[in-house]
Amino acid sequence: MKIHKLAAAFLALALAGASNTPAAQAADDIIVGFAVAQSGPVEGYDDNGVKIAQIFIDDINAKGGLLGRKLRAVFADTKSDRAEGAKAGQEVLHEGADIVIGTNDYDYGAPALLQAQKAGKISVFLGAEDVKAGVAGVGPLSFTGGIAAQLEGGTLAEWGYEKKGFRNAYVLLDDSVEYTKSVCSGFDWLFPKKGGTIVGHDTFKNGDASIAAQVTRLRTAIEEKKVDAIMFCSYLPGGASAIRQIRAAGIDLPILASATFDGTYWLGGVPDLTNFYVTAQASIYGDEPRPEVVGLIDRYKAKFKDGPVTQYAFPVYAFLQLWAKAVEQAGTADADKVVAVLNTYHDEPTVLGPRSFSPKLHIQDQSPLFVISISNQAGKVVDTWRVSEAIPNDVLYRLKK
Repeated sequence: MKIHKLAAAFLALALAGASNTPAAQAADDIIVGFAVAQSGPVEGYDDNGVKIAQIFIDDINAKGGLLGRKLRAVFADTKSDRAEGAKAGQEVLHEGADIVIGTNDYDYGAPALLQAQKAGKISVFLGAEDVKAGVAGVGPLSFTGGIAAQLEGGTLAEWGYEKKGFRNAYVLLDDSVEYTKSVCSGFDWLFPKKGGTIVGHDTFKNGDASIAAQVTRLRTAIEEKKVDAIMFCSYLPGGASAIRQIRAAGIDLPILASATFDGTYWLGGVPDLTNFYVTAQASIYGDEPRPEVVGLIDRYKAKFKDGPVTQYAFPVYAFLQLWAKAVEQAGTADADKVVAVLNTYHDEPTVLGPRSFSPKLHIQDQSPLFVISISNQAGKVVDTWRVSEAIPNDVLYRLKK
């Protein structure tokens, strides 16, 4: 009998010891799965956000983890391909992902995050600005770290009207992608509502080598209709070429543009650009006013030897702060329970300012944004602006034609 009791005691000790081994501890980790582009053209859009999410993991683990569990990252490369994206989603789920982080674009990120939805796991786009990036396009367990693209246009409309005194605007839309259409729809909604007049619309394609005809029509509108600002909805590289052609024609009116033009890396093609304004959620120009963001940038530089190149690095960190808070409040990493908590958040504080979710909307539609002035190869925060009202559904979903 004594021998049996002694054996049982040894067995209990062995089991207790096994539970503290690295393998056992790893099995209890909360797994953060990255199904992102690690190669191909989309990699450049994902890279900064992926790095900042890794800093979030470091920050949480330095505090002891969530619910006493460490966060651990696993990775799968979408190869900037939608079919490979679905495989990448399946791969990180196979490795036990409790949350799946996807590409910074709805079209390229959705295939991976749809796999998470099917598996009953929470997911988040790094910063996609399409309203479909969430409930509408993936499902109720999916979110985006980003803001609705319409918010950028709406912010520039209201800020331009109230702070710069713009009254007559001309809208130039690069209609190659849905994102730019959404940016312009936000401007088209709020500028007239504030009392401004949109005196003309024109379009071009990102791949157009020349926009001479559009520049001619713009010049005519300036002469005849007293245009005092240009709302410019485009992206790189074609957007830089279009801006260069506008300025080369002697048109020096203020140009309002979205965060796709944040950063200075693209300004070599337009070296003397001034009177140019963009929106951003954070500043990479050395004048970020919030100590929490400055500290985040410092940790980024320490870990990766260089700083973020655009504001697109930051949105996922803000979302992950809320996810971690919801995990703690729910007492579990279970997706349904965590999402139920997230859906109650209204103006919840984050490193980037207040964030809100609801069961129907998992993207930001009224977050405060910086307005950045780009001048002589440098950027500077000139204002912080929060639109006076949330984007209405017909604008958010672009129901009006």
